Amino acid sequence: MRVPVTIITMLIVLSGAAQDSSLYRYSRFISNGDTLNYRLMYPDRYDVNKKYPVVLFLHGVGERGNDNEAQLKWGGTLFSDSTNRTKFPAFVIFPQCANDDYWANMSIDKAKKDSLGVYVYHSSRPFNPSLGLVSKLIDSFARTPQVDSSRFYLGGLSMGGMGTFELLWRKPKFFAAAIAICGGGDPGQVKRYANKFPIWIFHGGADFLVPASGSRLMVKTLKAAGAKVTYTEYPGVGHDSWKNAFREPTLLDWLFAQKK
Repeated sequence: MRVPVTIITMLIVLSGAAQDSSLYRYSRFISNGDTLNYRLMYPDRYDVNKKYPVVLFLHGVGERGNDNEAQLKWGGTLFSDSTNRTKFPAFVIFPQCANDDYWANMSIDKAKKDSLGVYVYHSSRPFNPSLGLVSKLIDSFARTPQVDSSRFYLGGLSMGGMGTFELLWRKPKFFAAAIAICGGGDPGQVKRYANKFPIWIFHGGADFLVPASGSRLMVKTLKAAGAKVTYTEYPGVGHDSWKNAFREPTLLDWLFAQKK
């Protein structure tokens, strides 16, 4: 497989490691001296003569760091499950955000008292460093001959859900579908991508860390802009609604059925 020269990939076999973790190769992306750690899983029964879809998944704030491990905590098993790998062969990328960074260019204003919580999105500003590197990584990866560029999928949870909404408006022609779990975003940017691809949004109705009102506002705005958006809210569920979302029986069928 030909890969961009800025992608350095090393397979490390860990004794005693869980199967879902060991399937993901330890990798780094380097651009202008900056480094992004990420884990990469190749398609099951990988064939260099075929093209495969790509899933990019953004983790939450608790999985930031530089160990290139923590980002697989939530969602890694979903894609590495043997049944899912066989049914949906794909490249799966889990990047890791730096400790001192957020995916989305946002800030927390604790004095903010409205129903949307304390989050303020700064869409007039450039990419944060970590998400900027992610953007460059997937641009490079999309040029790999074995990648089906018409089937690039994006997902994220919590901080990663916020990063998902930001990547969607910054790269409105790049993805074929997206999943945003317990996140939020800038509704003022929705028109940039509303008619481009389907989006499935999830949230827990009892989420007090990232209020569901943020997702509800995004859904309302997306629908008003003509988007193909599906919203699933789990009554009584708190901030860990990704556990429910990952158990949705049609989630992966829906995702991998989408194509630009």
